[in-house]
Amino acid sequence: MYKKGLFSYVLICLGVMSVIFTGCGNREKDKASTSAPTEKVELTISAAASLTDALKEIQTNYENRHQTIKLRFNFGASGALQQQIEQGAPADLFFSASSKNMNTLIDKKLIDDSQHKNILRNDLVVVVPANDKANVQKVEDLSNDNIKYVALGEPKTVPAGNYAKEALTYSKLWDSLQPKVVQGKDVRQVLTYVESGNAEAGFVYKTDALTSKAITIAFNVDPQSYTPIQYPAGIVKATKHSKEISDFYTYLQGKEAQDMFVKYGFSIPE
Repeated sequence: MYKKGLFSYVLICLGVMSVIFTGCGNREKDKASTSAPTEKVELTISAAASLTDALKEIQTNYENRHQTIKLRFNFGASGALQQQIEQGAPADLFFSASSKNMNTLIDKKLIDDSQHKNILRNDLVVVVPANDKANVQKVEDLSNDNIKYVALGEPKTVPAGNYAKEALTYSKLWDSLQPKVVQGKDVRQVLTYVESGNAEAGFVYKTDALTSKAITIAFNVDPQSYTPIQYPAGIVKATKHSKEISDFYTYLQGKEAQDMFVKYGFSIPE
């Protein structure tokens, strides 16, 4: 009887110890799973330089609401970004300042044909230094002798530069102004040329002009003189994060994001 009772006692003790160790093990697993950081999905957006300020604010809001998403922006001239995507540079979404660059990638089947849309519009303006003494009020004034340099984006790769070329060609000034033209790699560099006084005038988007206190808008370029400025966004077919980039693409079209774009001077297509 004594041996039988002792054996039962040992079994009970072993059972209790097993439960204790199992519980501790589970707690350690739960603790480990709770403390382990969730790996973030990084989305790369190749975006026109003129979108920089608006998208940086959108980034803060979006990442605060989506803790598992990290947005990485590659800002530059739309033509240069288009070429990068063609050459295989990593990108999940292309946000262009020109339909032409987007259509080229669609034709080459690099952008999802069912997931691209014109999201924004912009206007072309001519800016001058804030302390302007050149008295520039219309496009013809760029021919005046006191205007030594006129800055604009490189027309082949910078949409704003191409729009400027269209406007100057329409006004029959493109050829005569060539000796004065200074080309920038993107619209932000053009803005810098004018801010620094290295150019007396420059063609930029209205949205870029609104970001600087060192310049002032001399005049709005006649919208009849250049192609309407549209900003299409499209999902790159090679993305490895289809769901996540699709969610962000949808967010860009929503009221919260569009209100932010309007805040920075963009307009929304009707």
